[in-house]
Amino acid sequence: MFDERSGPASIANFLAARRPGHTLPAALYIGQDAFTADCETIFSRHWIAVGVACDVQEAGDVMALDVGAASIVILRDDDDQLRAFHNVCSHRGARLVPPGRSVVGKLVCPYHQWTYDLNGALALAPHMGIDFEQDLHHLKPVALRDVGGILYACLSDNPPEDIAELANIMEPRLAPYDLRHAKVAFEQDIIEEGNWKLTMENNRECYHCASNHPQLSLSFHAADFGYDPDGLTETEKAEANGLLDAYARYGTHWDKEGLPHAAVEHTVGWPTNFRTQRLIIAGLGESQTPDTRAAVTVPLGDTDRPSMGDVHLWGINSWNHVMSDHAVIFTAFPIAPNRTLVRTKWLVNRDAIEGEDYDLENLTAVWKQTNIEDAHLVALAHQGAMSPGYRPGPYSRFTERALDEFTTWYVDRMTAHGHAGGRGA
Repeated sequence: MFDERSGPASIANFLAARRPGHTLPAALYIGQDAFTADCETIFSRHWIAVGVACDVQEAGDVMALDVGAASIVILRDDDDQLRAFHNVCSHRGARLVPPGRSVVGKLVCPYHQWTYDLNGALALAPHMGIDFEQDLHHLKPVALRDVGGILYACLSDNPPEDIAELANIMEPRLAPYDLRHAKVAFEQDIIEEGNWKLTMENNRECYHCASNHPQLSLSFHAADFGYDPDGLTETEKAEANGLLDAYARYGTHWDKEGLPHAAVEHTVGWPTNFRTQRLIIAGLGESQTPDTRAAVTVPLGDTDRPSMGDVHLWGINSWNHVMSDHAVIFTAFPIAPNRTLVRTKWLVNRDAIEGEDYDLENLTAVWKQTNIEDAHLVALAHQGAMSPGYRPGPYSRFTERALDEFTTWYVDRMTAHGHAGGRGA
């Protein structure tokens, strides 16, 4: 036996100790060794959501961000091509670009002024002599995919090929919204005081929604995320059956409109973990706002139909809600075993004008508040995992099936990349 919180046992032991249908051993949430392994395995060998195409809309637009232990640069070059590179100068390793967004003509290292074209080619290396082989010192590229306007990067030299499945499913679902030509109306960074896996587990269930997210619950149908049929009152049963009837009606309507809506789950057994479904918005059914009405009068893309619902997309480190008037794009990045950066972007039509076509406070109110509430819950969960009283608890088979699948996927992927002890993949 070994201590579930700390001690000499290897990560493989902890992975092997994970009971199906239960949360992970504490060490996999709170341990530094597990955190390092997560950065080296999950965030270095898998496709990770990193932003949106409209972050770098014009030639010369640059965005730098940390992905695990790495820093990458995403940019649009002079030929309007999206590219990504390691944010490391080929000379002595200095970081080229500070975090955040900027506009440049070329990438110039602040240390010794080595200069790179936007295609990553080394253009200038002062004082290196006439025999210097310049072509050997271009920037190291990072694999990048634009899926319907959402950007995914993979640091591996052999990225998982099943990103093609994500693209095949999501391109037609996202096409009407034209996210590539939207704009970021607002961006918010929150540091959650908890492990990144707890952040992702929290997002994958709505078991906690009714008691913790009163504002979000106005636009969410909690039953979409599962329920125990034997635990419902007669009134709740009628509501659940009514929602099933509504999906039948909406499904017929969406089929006529050519809008894919069925749930697609590529979770356990897929390197690139994702789930998507078109959800009915509760209340007035238009958008995730305090009154459930559309927040923006100029629709996204070709979406002048408020009844289009909410295209919901979960990923390895992301969750997204795409509606007719705006989209909310979330990405989570590990900082430390007990710290996770959650970045939220609100996207609107490029032509929408703040103060005329939308009120920023109204647009962002629901998810700003929900992010605060979620950060509190994740912190509570991490504090609990640090306690000597923590023992892996059971997931609800009704409302937390997606969590069980996520932790199973995590164990499988860690095992597949050399941390023996799980089921393998």
